[in-house]
Amino acid sequence: MTHPSTATRVVFLGGLGRSGTTLLERLLGELPGVAPLGEVVHLWARGVLAGEPCGCGRPFGACPFWTAVGEHAFGGWTRPLAERVLALRRRVDRTRRVLRIGHPDLDEYVHAYRRIHEAAARVAGASVVIDSSKHASLAHCLAEGGASIHVVHVVRDPRAVAHSWRKAVRRPEDGRPMTRWGPARTALHWSAQNVALDLLARRDRRGGADVQVTRLRYEDLIAAPEATLTDLAHRLGLRAEFPFVTGSTAHITTAHTVSGNPMRFAVGPVGLALDESWRSGAHRGLVAALTWPLRSRYGYHGVTA
Repeated sequence: MTHPSTATRVVFLGGLGRSGTTLLERLLGELPGVAPLGEVVHLWARGVLAGEPCGCGRPFGACPFWTAVGEHAFGGWTRPLAERVLALRRRVDRTRRVLRIGHPDLDEYVHAYRRIHEAAARVAGASVVIDSSKHASLAHCLAEGGASIHVVHVVRDPRAVAHSWRKAVRRPEDGRPMTRWGPARTALHWSAQNVALDLLARRDRRGGADVQVTRLRYEDLIAAPEATLTDLAHRLGLRAEFPFVTGSTAHITTAHTVSGNPMRFAVGPVGLALDESWRSGAHRGLVAALTWPLRSRYGYHGVTA
């Protein structure tokens, strides 16, 4: 096992989907010495087995970056490898287990991710990689397994998140509709993921690598992108250079992100603006009630406004 002091530095973006993690990854990925990887947790099923496209547009198996990562990490990507890690995930990586994340297969499971992170840094010539897998349970697994990670806990108003999950969005990979959740289900998952990430921040580490957790509100990022990114970069030990951000527009380049929402394919100018359409949504009161008081603790006050 690599000693934490020499391990690849990993920035892990955690939070419920539709909270802005993909945007944040794309922005941080423009910084020097940083390699954005996308949602590595889905690499096994969507990349190795299904051959879905990398953020660069090429199928996973034809992407030079991921081909090189696979060679360095495992001697190449194989179906048995992917199926083995997926089987481990079903046993080890579960949100309900975060209070007792220990498992006989934990080391093997975490080791697979560490090999990917280290190989990706080597191939990219980067000192830091970003894993936007989001899942709090994976962050707990990596922490318990001794990985050196800095978790950025991304939160967004649950009423806006629920509104986003109800939208009909097609996957750019194959045109199929993305998963849609109802407001109650979104509220439940929003609370579960954020509580689990809060627990990680309060964990008493008794060995292995130190785990740092920094919380960031999506609304703050959009309201003041350069100032928010500068503060976050300092906390992460990154060079705070943002020539690609001008006012409320960011100019982003191609990234080798293995999975994530459609924004991972965006190249060129990207507008940074809040979607306020949730304020007229019919279910905002229900979501507000189901997510209180955690919502209030994050600074999202009121019931319907």
